[in-house]
Amino acid sequence: MKTLVKTYAAAALIAVSTFAMAAEGPGAKATRVNVNLSTTDLALDHYVAITTEGESAGVEQLFAEDFNQKIQATNAQNHSRSEVVKSLKKQKGEKLNCVVSTDIIEELADYMVAKVTLKFENFTKTDLVTLERVGNDWKVSKSINSYK
Repeated sequence: MKTLVKTYAAAALIAVSTFAMAAEGPGAKATRVNVNLSTTDLALDHYVAITTEGESAGVEQLFAEDFNQKIQATNAQNHSRSEVVKSLKKQKGEKLNCVVSTDIIEELADYMVAKVTLKFENFTKTDLVTLERVGNDWKVSKSINSYK
């Protein structure tokens, strides 16, 4: 009798969990997390966390719709918002082994330019980041990278 009760209990538990997962629907775990980007400091800190610490929450929220990235090198490259977002999502959880420093170059009421320096063992990456106020949030609208 105890075996029969355990079997029914296990079947009921499996059925309930199956229905609960089905009710969530496909992609339910991929819900977007809203990140507080109400100040330049929060937006810049989040940009650094996404690009250097593998943070994935709020990646799409951080970048403006017209965002573009330029890489200054022997063969200059341009990347669209969708390319950069896709690349950063693939780096989820990956932390870069570098020392990060940030300097505010210019800050106005609705606009900011910051210099983010990533110092690696054998080279340095400098990222000039432009942030703009969009509604109540700050968004990254441009990034220009150079390497030494």
